[in-house]
Amino acid sequence: MSGERELRVYSQQEIEEKLKELPLWRYEKGYILKDFETKNWKETVFLFNAIASLAEAHWHHPDAEVSFKKLRVKLTTHEANGVTDRDFELAKEIEKISSLLLKR
Repeated sequence: MSGERELRVYSQQEIEEKLKELPLWRYEKGYILKDFETKNWKETVFLFNAIASLAEAHWHHPDAEVSFKKLRVKLTTHEANGVTDRDFELAKEIEKISSLLLKR
């Protein structure tokens, strides 16, 4: 992901349209977010670590809330003060990795 390109912030209407491509993701208070349900703490941590590694590779870091059987991932582009293509690109990658790890 290049930090050099111009960041276009999407409107709420545009975000909601783009979210149709991302099952169970939603827009809330300036973020696109998804709650992942897991079987146990070990699976939660495993998923969190996989997403953290993916985010580091993309140099785009989500906010996350971790609990025993749940992980909430929230994406926004902080330097653009809104949701951009970076967020949708990372969300799609998170979808791929989570479906493999959670086998759902």
